[in-house]
Amino acid sequence: MTLLISLLLGVTFGFGLILAGMTNPAKVLAFLDIAGNWDPSLALVMGGAIGVAAPAYALARRRATTWQGTPVPVEAPTPVDSSLLVGSIVFGIGWGLSGFCPGPALVGLGAAYLPATAFVIAMVFGMEAYEWLLVARGNQFEVQSGEG
Repeated sequence: MTLLISLLLGVTFGFGLILAGMTNPAKVLAFLDIAGNWDPSLALVMGGAIGVAAPAYALARRRATTWQGTPVPVEAPTPVDSSLLVGSIVFGIGWGLSGFCPGPALVGLGAAYLPATAFVIAMVFGMEAYEWLLVARGNQFEVQSGEG
């Protein structure tokens, strides 16, 4: 049942991205072009998402289990470190160059949109390269692939 609910929520999220036009890299790049033909609609989409998510997170924080009875994971706050800063910069550069971030790119992949497919391949390669680098340096990333 959890898998079915996850699938339905993912499909709903994908349709929301399509409806808002966030799967169109040109629209995202127009949002990032504050000195040119700026399109503020992405800010409205983000504001709407925060408006929906904030009450849900507030409710989840007060509960020990989900409505299905599974435990609500509690994540300890992590410090801002060089790894986080470098990762954020790399993410921002990739987003600015391509107009894709992971969610819309996966929607584009599902639609067999070639630029999104290339982005997802590069994203997976980057994630694997990061994991390889951590292992080569002798570090173990604490949250790997959902394992804790």
